[in-house]
Amino acid sequence: MTEIDVRHRTTLGELARLFLKLGTIGVGGPAAHIALMEDEVVRRRGWLTREAFMDYLGATNLIPGPNSTELAIEIGRDRAGWPGLIVAGVAFIVPAAIIVTITAWAYVRFGSLPAALALFAGVKPVIIAIIVQALWRLGRTAVKTTWLGVVTATAIVAVAAGVNELVVLLVAATLSSLGVALRGRAASDRVNIAIPVGVFASASRPGLGAALGAAVGVPAAVSLWTLFAIFLKIGAVLFGSGYVLLAFLRADFVERLGWLTERQLLDAVAVGQVTPGPVFTTATFIGYVLGGIPGAVTATVGIFLPAFVFVAVSGPLIPRLRRSRLAGAALDGVNAASLGLMAVVTWQLGRASIVSLSSWAVAVIAGALLATRRVNAAWLVIGGAIAGIALGM
Repeated sequence: MTEIDVRHRTTLGELARLFLKLGTIGVGGPAAHIALMEDEVVRRRGWLTREAFMDYLGATNLIPGPNSTELAIEIGRDRAGWPGLIVAGVAFIVPAAIIVTITAWAYVRFGSLPAALALFAGVKPVIIAIIVQALWRLGRTAVKTTWLGVVTATAIVAVAAGVNELVVLLVAATLSSLGVALRGRAASDRVNIAIPVGVFASASRPGLGAALGAAVGVPAAVSLWTLFAIFLKIGAVLFGSGYVLLAFLRADFVERLGWLTERQLLDAVAVGQVTPGPVFTTATFIGYVLGGIPGAVTATVGIFLPAFVFVAVSGPLIPRLRRSRLAGAALDGVNAASLGLMAVVTWQLGRASIVSLSSWAVAVIAGALLATRRVNAAWLVIGGAIAGIALGM
């Protein structure tokens, strides 16, 4: 800490005001949130040194959950202890959750109108373009060795064959650690791909091919306990990127339970993109669609609760994980497999949403703007919505 930090501990009111503001204006995803936090916490207020800020940012990348939300929680804990941990996290989440709930109400009330359908039809190709761009960017960072490339490719095959996504992540972590353990041998990067394929295939779910092609019927009765348990699981295990959330949501709500259609899933992701705050508030939208206000609250609490727990307990563990080659390799494997999950779900959702010449045009234009102009994703989503209405998509 700096001297000014030692003399002045931050009050809970100061934390609440700052993170309520950031949760209200923070459009653009985790990178935008992190930039806003650095400007406010390091440059303007001097609450943290840049080195300390980077340490906390690095720590959030080593634990599951939404990185920018966990960074807010870390800052709150640093500035005001356990009460600060809770206040900063809740203040950052609540504005976004309220905005998404209002949006979900409007969607449920008016979503079946032709204008609303056209609006979301224009947004969906933009979402696919955003995900593809993120997939490319993350892949260049995550696939650092031939072995991690094998893990990623094998994860794609495994997910397409029906292996449970949690099994894919766990096996990828094990295989990546194994690769590091064997690196001293000449065969390190020549391990037969049949080994990971065989391990993944042994856990595959039979009959998935038929399930993937089946039409989703009327959802069964929604249980709030089941809703909470699913989002608690997702919040506790999701590594890599908020976009990996898509794979988990599709597996549970579209395929296994049939509570959502493909269209509703993409609409939920679109709302999570265009609204401020964490992308994980996609859960709030889904919760409202399935169970009204109780569902929205249940889903929001479920998906964000693990982040508070992980930040609270991870402090003394992070330095040890950084020093461990095997633990670091396991995290590399999880990230590589996460890319595989993202790739498969992007392909599946793309086939469902890019179905006309106009949708292809919107997707290509959005992708070009992302690649060349670094346009804020929220503006692209708004542009897609306008295009959907104007073109009658």
